Formats: sequence, structure tokens, C-alpha cells
Amino acid sequence: MFTPPKGDYAGIPLNAEARKIADGWDPATDEATGEQCRSYGAPTLMRIPGRLHITWQDDQTLKMEADSGTQTRIFLFSNGEGQAGTWQGISKASWEYLPAAVSDTLGAGRGAIDRRGGSLKVVTANMKPGYLRKNGVPYSAYAVLTEYFDRVTEPNGDSYLLITSTVEDPNYLAQPLMFSTQFKKQADASGWNPTPCAAK
Repeated sequence: MFTPPKGDYAGIPLNAEARKIADGWDPATDEATGEQCRSYGAPTLMRIPGRLHITWQDDQTLKMEADSGTQTRIFLFSNGEGQAGTWQGISKASWEYLPAAVSDTLGAGRGAIDRRGGSLKVVTANMKPGYLRKNGVPYSAYAVLTEYFDRVTEPNGDSYLLITSTVEDPNYLAQPLMFSTQFKKQADASGWNPTPCAAK
């Protein structure tokens, strides 16, 4: 993965305090203090090139493993307790569907299909402070990540996972940061290559 140069935070609505922190980024310090996973937290992990492995851990818990940084996210559909203060924080998940009144306007014969589809909504909080970019652009422990996961199948059969994300951080962002990412479904696990976190 390409690491942007220090001070490159174009497109991120940072406040003055966040810019000061980003301008002082030192990857050697992160390595020396065992903080090389700061850019692999939940707000950044889906933006890192790599592969995902998604399985049900149990009836109420979805597990998403990323080979980049060897990270695991846990999505809780129940009131179960996650681990606060970790890179991945506590993620509460729910399914969001189009209301019947909306899906019925999409055309004859499509309403029932559209109501069965929907987005996986995941709201993550209580994260360990980390980086929004690998070059030291910070997010705080008060950041909240809201994601919508949608599966799209192309006419040729290719299947994609589209992730739309919003990060809100009262400490470091002047306004919400929005971005989207996509992953293509693979036929098998070939190419799966867990790698450790790297500070640069």
C-alpha cells in the first residue's frame, strides 16, 4: 500500500488540532511504541487493499477478517458486549430495508424482491484512537463510524460488496468524512495472505 507523504491530508475536513498532529507524524515512534496498527482501525481498514473473509460466528454475530494487518471485525446483531478500546471498537449491526411504499414504486414485479434485499448497517464506536490515513491523519476515541454494506451482482455474474462509510469525530473533523469502497467476490480463498500491520 502506498503511504502518502506527511502533511498530505487533502480531502479530509481536519480541524487545526488534527492538522498539527498529522504534521508531526513519525512512523518510527509508532513502531517503537507498538502502535504500528494505528492505520488498521475500523475507519481505515476497509480502505486498505486486501481480501476479506466473512462468516457467521454465531446466530447473532458476523465476523469479518481482513488479511491486511491480520485484523478481525465483529458485528453484533444482539446486545452482546464487544471490546471497547480496540482498533476495531464495538460494532452494532442491523439490516435496513426499503419501506414497502418505496419498493412498490420501483416497478411491477420488483417489490417483493426489493423488500427481501437491503443494506447491512454497522455503527462502530469506542475505538482506540488511530489514523484515517497511513500518514498520521488522526481520529480520536470519540469517533463514530457508520457503514452501509450492499451486495451488487452484475449481469455477467460478478458480485461486489459496496461499502459506504461516514466518520464523525468531534475532536478532529470539522464535518463528517464520507467515502466508499468496493470488493469483488472471489471464487475461492486463493490469494488470502495475512500480513502484519506496518507503520509505513
